Amino acid sequence: MTKSENEGGFVSHLTELRKRLIHSFIFLFIFFIGCYFFSEHLYGFLVEPFAKAVNESGTDRRLIFTALQETFLTYLKVSFFAAFFVTCPYILVQIWKFIAPGLYKHEKIAIVPYLVLTPILFFLGGMLVYYLIMPLAIKFFLSFESTGASTGLPIQLEAKVSEYLSLVMKLIFAFGISFQLPVVLSLLARVGIVDAEFLRKKRKYVVVMIFAAAALLTPPDPITQIGLAIPLLILYELSIFSVNIIDKKNKKNA
Repeated sequence: MTKSENEGGFVSHLTELRKRLIHSFIFLFIFFIGCYFFSEHLYGFLVEPFAKAVNESGTDRRLIFTALQETFLTYLKVSFFAAFFVTCPYILVQIWKFIAPGLYKHEKIAIVPYLVLTPILFFLGGMLVYYLIMPLAIKFFLSFESTGASTGLPIQLEAKVSEYLSLVMKLIFAFGISFQLPVVLSLLARVGIVDAEFLRKKRKYVVVMIFAAAALLTPPDPITQIGLAIPLLILYELSIFSVNIIDKKNKKNA
């Protein structure tokens, strides 16, 4: 193959990549516009764990904003967050269409399950945050309120709209990305970088790393940190099981 043919093939790949990226951004922008019209309902959905937790306390609560543009920017963030969440499968499909022509049939068969598993694990991480971690964390933080019997000055939460949203989105992304651990380890096993025996030997170091990552990715409270660390430890053990199956298949093929 001549130099000009190589350059032509490289340019055609760049053109294909640009087309896929443009399609993805257009799809994301369309969903962003659509989600903005329902931004208030979307925010209501995200704030529901807070509303349920504070209603159980029996006191009147509210969310405040301290800047004129804060609520508007919050709705923009909610809209983009929802649009990105919905668009992720489409983006994965575009990535797949870009790399699939250069793969052999057995390689395609090996990668397809991971493309399906990635959004499912992300969704499960988000569900864990929404239905379990956030209600527990909110109740934990509210337990530090005081009626002021000893100081004469009550301590009561006045949560900001933007801060609450940032916390929820940070936790959902942290859990969703962390839940990709089995996918990453399985892919590394397929290319021969790790094996089940290696993962078993490094288990004690991984436990420390998981708790350190949980402390960095979550607020400084034990509820969310333990809530992220324990599922990751379970996923790590499941990863060892899946990597062991991959090792057996690799040895059989060899």
